[in-house]
Amino acid sequence: MEGMREGTDHFEIIDIYCHILPPKYKDAIFEIIAKDSYYYEADKARPALFDINLRIEMLDRIKGMKQVLTPGAPPLEYVASVDKAKDLARLANDEMAEIVGRYPDYFAGAVACLPLNDIDATLEEIDRAIGELKFKGIQLFTSINGKPLDSPEFYPIYEKMASYDLPIWIHPARDRNVPDYPTEESSKYALFLVFSWPYETTIAMARLVFSGILEKYGDLKFITHHCGGMLPSFYKRVKLVPPGIKTGEVMPLKREPIEYFRKFYADTVMGGNVAGLNAGLSFFGSDNLVFASDYPYPGGPTGGEKAVMENIESIKAMDISDEDKAKIFSGNAKRILKI
Repeated sequence: MEGMREGTDHFEIIDIYCHILPPKYKDAIFEIIAKDSYYYEADKARPALFDINLRIEMLDRIKGMKQVLTPGAPPLEYVASVDKAKDLARLANDEMAEIVGRYPDYFAGAVACLPLNDIDATLEEIDRAIGELKFKGIQLFTSINGKPLDSPEFYPIYEKMASYDLPIWIHPARDRNVPDYPTEESSKYALFLVFSWPYETTIAMARLVFSGILEKYGDLKFITHHCGGMLPSFYKRVKLVPPGIKTGEVMPLKREPIEYFRKFYADTVMGGNVAGLNAGLSFFGSDNLVFASDYPYPGGPTGGEKAVMENIESIKAMDISDEDKAKIFSGNAKRILKI
C-alpha cells in the first residue's frame, strides 16, 4: 500500500503539525467545555478532527503525505480538573497510538497530550507515551493555566525531554476572553487568533531563551507554530532593546541571545505566504524549517484540504534548491523525530 502512495511531485511530505481529537477523547472533552466557547465552536465545525475516514480520504488525494498527529484544542489543563486530566490524557494518547498503529501508511507518529496541571502525572505520561507508545514528542501551550513556560515547576519536563532527545511542540494559546484593551472584556473581531497567537508564541520563545532554559538544556528541541511567530520579522529588536537592561534583570547567557533563538524549529503554517516563509528561512535556515499544515483548522469547516495544498504550493514556490525543499518537506522531520 505504501508503494501506491507516491510523492507529490516527487517530494515525500511529513506534516508535523496537524491536529486531531480522537473520537472517545472528543466526546469526553465536549462534555466538559463550555458550549459557547471558541474551542467548542471551532472543533464541532471541523469533523475531520475526529472522523478518521475523512482524514484518510484527504490523504489519499494528496499522495505521498503522512501526518504526525498532535492534540487539538483546547489545552487539556484549561478545561479538566486535576482528577480528570490524567485519565483524559491517557485516553487521548491511547487512541492516537491505535490510529498510528492501524494506519502506518498515513501516520508517521503522534505527539503526547499531557495533564499539565499535575506535573508528577505529566512526567509519568511522558515516559509512557514515549517509552511504551513510541510517540515522537510532547505538546505544550505557550502558557500553562496562565503560567509562563519558564516557571521552575516545568523544568523537570525539559530535563526529561532533553534526555529523550525528542522535540517539544509549542502551540499558542490565548482565549477570546482575554481583551485586546484593558477597558474591554474580550477580544473583538477574532483578533486573538489572527495576531495574539503569533505574539504569544514569540513571548514564550523569549522566556525560554532569557531564562536560560535553552542554555541549561543544550540538547532541548522546540518546534514553534506559525514559523516562529513574530521573530523572523522583528529579531533585530532584540539587539536594539536588549531584554533585561531596563529592568535590571541579570542575563546569565554565555552566548548572544539570537544564537539561542536560532535553535528553535519553525513550521510552515503561514497560510501560503511565500514572503513570510522566506523570512523564516532567512532567520532559522533550511535545517530548522519543518513542513506543517495545521490541518484541519485553517480554511474553516470545508476548506481544510485547500489550506494544506496552499502550504505545499508555497514551499514549492520558494526560490530554493530541491535539496532544501526536501529538507523542509520531510528530511528535517525525519532527523529530529527519528523516523
